[in-house]
Amino acid sequence: MVDFRSLEIFYWVSQLESFSKAAERLNTTQPAVSQRIAALETELRTRLFERSSRSISLTEKGRVLVDYAERFLRLRAAMLEAVATPEAMRGVVRLGVSETIVQTWLSRFIERAHAVYPNVLIDITVDVTPVMRDALVKRELDLAFLLGPVSEPNMHNLDLGTYALAFVAASDLPIAAEPLSRRDLLKYPLITYPKSTYPYTFLREILSIPEIGSPRLFSNSSLSTIIRMTEDHIGLSVIPPDVIRAELASGKLRVVATEVNLPDLAFTASYPMAMGGGIAGPLAALAAEIAREDRAGETTNKQA
Repeated sequence: MVDFRSLEIFYWVSQLESFSKAAERLNTTQPAVSQRIAALETELRTRLFERSSRSISLTEKGRVLVDYAERFLRLRAAMLEAVATPEAMRGVVRLGVSETIVQTWLSRFIERAHAVYPNVLIDITVDVTPVMRDALVKRELDLAFLLGPVSEPNMHNLDLGTYALAFVAASDLPIAAEPLSRRDLLKYPLITYPKSTYPYTFLREILSIPEIGSPRLFSNSSLSTIIRMTEDHIGLSVIPPDVIRAELASGKLRVVATEVNLPDLAFTASYPMAMGGGIAGPLAALAAEIAREDRAGETTNKQA
């Protein structure tokens, strides 16, 4: 009789298209994975994968079985979420995080997650949204806090709220009369997120004036570096004021008024719906709760 572990291993081999990657994902060895797949094929009396020296691919029967395996994974995740205590949940969750979240409430999330799910280990990668989106689709990440939603089949997205963008400068940087126009902004270097991100492409498009030229954009994947460059008078940065609360309160940095309406950054906790173990979903819900608390706390501080 086909057991759940064999179906789980089969599912991950099919998603990652690799025996070695599936073994790493499931914290086992490649020979153990190969043995499970061979036993499953023997029991079902059919080949599930076409193998070559460089790659593997599903057979027609293998594609049919993937659908059933995914249903089992979803049902098991729902069962654990409904019945199991938080202490019973265990495993490793590969979490991708945008730096905006790192600079706001990630530490509170990690602290709360460890308290609620003491047997779950969280392996964190900080990266830009396009990279994390691809990693989610390839099942190289289990969960990501990123600019979303991720509009892929079988991907679940929970709202983490929005962050307003603003032009920010060192408080003692000489600035022309505000609000700055598009032409005024072209006089200053602008520091923001990497080239592959929406803020960078938006600025490139909105501030390009044919008869004058394009904005001077300095991109950086590290918010800490962007903040330091702003403090060092290298230029204006385009970042969420929420990530520089301390610098704004101390007077090191200030928001610059402009005639350009910047878009908000909308974040989601995104994860493949068929993730095994029932862990990604509850962690995403916990992240959404902490994000709401963070926004509520900031609103209260502004009103005070």
